[in-house]
Amino acid sequence: MEGGNETSLTKITEFIFMGVTDSPELQVPLFLVFLLIYTVTVVANLGMVILTKIDSHLQTPMYFFLRHLALIDLGYSTAIGPKMLVNFVVEKNIISYTGCAIQLFVFVTLIISELFVLSAMAYDRYVAICKPLLYTIIMSDKVCWVLVAIPYTYSIFVSLTIAIKIFNSYFCGSNVIRHFYCDNLPLLSMICSNTSDIELIILSLSALNLFSSLLVVLVSYVFILVAILKINSAEGRLKAFSTCGSHLTVLVVFYGTLTFMYLQPKSSHSFDTDKMASVFYTLVIPMLNPLIYSLRNKEVKAALQRTLKNRQKIFI
Repeated sequence: MEGGNETSLTKITEFIFMGVTDSPELQVPLFLVFLLIYTVTVVANLGMVILTKIDSHLQTPMYFFLRHLALIDLGYSTAIGPKMLVNFVVEKNIISYTGCAIQLFVFVTLIISELFVLSAMAYDRYVAICKPLLYTIIMSDKVCWVLVAIPYTYSIFVSLTIAIKIFNSYFCGSNVIRHFYCDNLPLLSMICSNTSDIELIILSLSALNLFSSLLVVLVSYVFILVAILKINSAEGRLKAFSTCGSHLTVLVVFYGTLTFMYLQPKSSHSFDTDKMASVFYTLVIPMLNPLIYSLRNKEVKAALQRTLKNRQKIFI
């Protein structure tokens, strides 16, 4: 039996994505919708990266983390989006065995990184509101880089571990992935050998990543809430809370979707439901994040206006 499995493994050199839908009448409308979403995602996140880099008023720790959040969103949406769009215009959307492993590795790395960058942003807001006089000392350039370098390093280690465990297993039968990208759960369903150890690793690491990053967020916001309630004026409380509004919105959407996706037992998963949730956090959330921060942030809007005026002066 094992010999047969090994033979099947050597025969699988590529995978075929089933895609978002198999309904012919939905192919063109969905292609146009997702093309628009991905285009807005690229423009908005790239714009946020450039704006926070070139505008002198945005050279603060908060915008440093926001720039990395935009880079992460741009990265994992690009790892998924173009390949997904291809599925709407070709009969068979094929990805190589190695390409699938790389896509899984990149996606998991960036998703985990986003969790901890969001928690670093919560800590930044805590320092800004609770220790304003020490803010520039505590949130130095070195500290900011450490707060993003450690998550990146850890995320690479975790995603590499998961990718190696999955792609060193025996795949057999059909090479059709019941999804629009290479994700853990669809790949696990295609493995012939016992996957309980891999499932345990993925579930344990997912829970650890979610709860540890969420703990930082919750503790930070408890202290922030206490500090805000101590402010005497209603205007002062509103101003302090408004600096956290965009971040809180992003947190609720992102953590809620990931909790739904990855903290369910394998038996509870429906691939159709998972695909819809995956569309939301692989394409919609990366589009929403920069829009939330730009539309609700006066400094970002002012920086954009300054940049556009400077460009107009150059061309005039």
